[in-house]
Amino acid sequence: MRYKKKKKQKICFLDNLVSKLKKSVISFDEFLLLLKDNDEKFFDNPELEMELLISNGFPIDIIDDNVILTTRNTLIDEQEFCIVDIETNGNSVKNGQIIELGAVKYKNGEIIDKYESLVYAKDIPKYIQEVTNITPSMLEDAPVLKVVLEEFKLFLEDNVFVAHNIKFDYQFVSDSFMKYDLGKLQNRSLCTIDLARRTIDAKRYGLDFLKELLNIDINNHHRAYSDALSTSYILKESLCNLTSKVITTEDLIDFSKSDNLISKNQN
Repeated sequence: MRYKKKKKQKICFLDNLVSKLKKSVISFDEFLLLLKDNDEKFFDNPELEMELLISNGFPIDIIDDNVILTTRNTLIDEQEFCIVDIETNGNSVKNGQIIELGAVKYKNGEIIDKYESLVYAKDIPKYIQEVTNITPSMLEDAPVLKVVLEEFKLFLEDNVFVAHNIKFDYQFVSDSFMKYDLGKLQNRSLCTIDLARRTIDAKRYGLDFLKELLNIDINNHHRAYSDALSTSYILKESLCNLTSKVITTEDLIDFSKSDNLISKNQN
């Protein structure tokens, strides 16, 4: 019997960079050298490449000629989280677009800012209209997608991008940014489904179920701002249930991906 060798999963440059910065600070000169040797770089000039990373939300700072990952040292109570939800008329930017975007900024137990907008689109499939209650007539006077994305990018800054299905929302927003030449998302990210599995004892972890379990009384399910707001309550509950060993933002991100599941029967 022949066995196929498993292909080694390619680790992207940014993942390697984050791994290095999580361990220690990197001198400014070494950091520029890493950017210069990066096969995935956009600019040949490493200083321009660094500015691009920063403009795309990568949370670094330069102190005493050293580059630090700010989330490595930021206490959870001092971190700004941007909790995001989107509604779309397709499952990717190839066959659809964002039709509504909602977000709230959360810090130390409080909502400190919000963003919400419908987005102009010509068509919405019937089943999406039924789920979201968003109709084409509601979008006739809404701003076009590029304008909404530009506004949201300024709102997001380098906050941690949080969603209750991070793979979909983060990728869709990032792909939308790239489609309109607004850069690729480089923000640190956190999935509240993953975090809830490690902090909240529940039979299921869908948004509807957790809202009922936690008595989150917010209507308009499958509307972007309402779902983002509901997710902020799930984040708050999860943060209240953390162990004392989870102190910084990077601790939190690592914990959300750890083996510390509340129920060992989870898939």
